Amino acid sequence: MTWIPFFKMSGSGNDFIVIDNRTPLVPEERLAAFVRGVCRRKLSAGADGLILVEDAQGADFRWRFFNSDASPAEMCGNGARCVARFAYLNGIAGQRMTFLTAAGPVAAEVTGKRVKVKMPDPVGLRLSYPITLARGTLTVSSVNTGVPHVVVPCADVDALDVVALGREIRYHDHYAPAGTNVNVVCPRPEGAIAVRTYERGVEDETLACGTGAIAAALVTAALDGRRSPIAVVTRGGETLMIFFQMEDHRYHSIFMEGDARLIYRGELCEEAWI
Repeated sequence: MTWIPFFKMSGSGNDFIVIDNRTPLVPEERLAAFVRGVCRRKLSAGADGLILVEDAQGADFRWRFFNSDASPAEMCGNGARCVARFAYLNGIAGQRMTFLTAAGPVAAEVTGKRVKVKMPDPVGLRLSYPITLARGTLTVSSVNTGVPHVVVPCADVDALDVVALGREIRYHDHYAPAGTNVNVVCPRPEGAIAVRTYERGVEDETLACGTGAIAAALVTAALDGRRSPIAVVTRGGETLMIFFQMEDHRYHSIFMEGDARLIYRGELCEEAWI
């Protein structure tokens, strides 16, 4: 029987299976079935996504990131923090590191269970435009923070059916064929913002989404004139700090800081994915 060692990690409630695949452990021809199998809740380890750590030239390592439905994603902010701490704990990289993603190189610094990552510069910022939904016209904003995100402002994040709204926008013709992630955002009295996110690939609301938190912070800054940093309170209750600079109407030097928890380590046997 085949056994594959792994770490289970959580970034602000967004959980991941992380595997050191520098010596290949997961056969490529079975990769999609493997990801879907081990990410199943109750029948396997369960996770929002799976991360493979692999060798790279010019960086400490590269990652391959997969949503729980086995679709690859260019970037995941919470996953980036988790993989950085994984690499540090396993001697793959030092406290400061650079790793390669499909969205470009990512720099990270690990301090205890807190990790600060430099994220790709956002592209495609569009503010306050209408889309037509079954319920009528809705004004939204959008930005790509490594993956595409729509941001929907509201007065109360608990008053909306985030899954129903998110699913309709995620599959909207306006964002076809790739689709989009969807974030519902409202201000908090203490100056922070609260966000709930429907994640493409997971096809459900998750407790946190790092790139979604960045999208929410940048759209809020653009619409309301907020300055860096912005505290983003996730559905899981954790707070992510989003740092940024703006020059010539362009956001850059995006950093996100938050927790990256090691939940447990173990070995997956074949029954975990078949």
